[in-house]
Amino acid sequence: MRVEINGDLCSNRRVKSQVFIALGSNRGDRELNLLRGVAELGKIPGARVVALSGFYETEAVGGPDQPDFVNAVVRLETSLDPRQLLAELQRIENEVFRRVRTLRWGPRSMDLDILFFGDLITAGDDLTIPHPRLHERRFVLEPLAEIAPEFVHPLLNRNVADLLDGVGKNERVVKIQE
Repeated sequence: MRVEINGDLCSNRRVKSQVFIALGSNRGDRELNLLRGVAELGKIPGARVVALSGFYETEAVGGPDQPDFVNAVVRLETSLDPRQLLAELQRIENEVFRRVRTLRWGPRSMDLDILFFGDLITAGDDLTIPHPRLHERRFVLEPLAEIAPEFVHPLLNRNVADLLDGVGKNERVVKIQE
């Protein structure tokens, strides 16, 4: 396990970290947005897409009444540190997808969230890893379990498949046919 000390990550930058990114879209052509998002992730210097889940249509959870999402999860290998990667994800949301944050948890053409960054545990005003609510969200766990069922949550010490088994079934999460 790696832990941040005074905001500095203690690691060798040449080491490739396994990172899981959630993608979601509920504005415009949702599936095309996810495909574009994956392509943009693949263009990040120092990062490589190594796995992609299927796409899932899901109801919006929390926030205002809004259209359904299409969600997926990507596994990246990267030599970037977490804050560098976060900056790249925000650049993609803002510059490529023209995301404007006017309503918290409102509709968006692209949402990119770091779920896990290897076994790193960190919490700050701008970034918390692992994602603080991923273990409560079927719309994240279903696609994550598809590509990393045995990955162990570094705080909860449970693998993704077990987390999925333990989450309620009150969210509508439907895999889109391939």
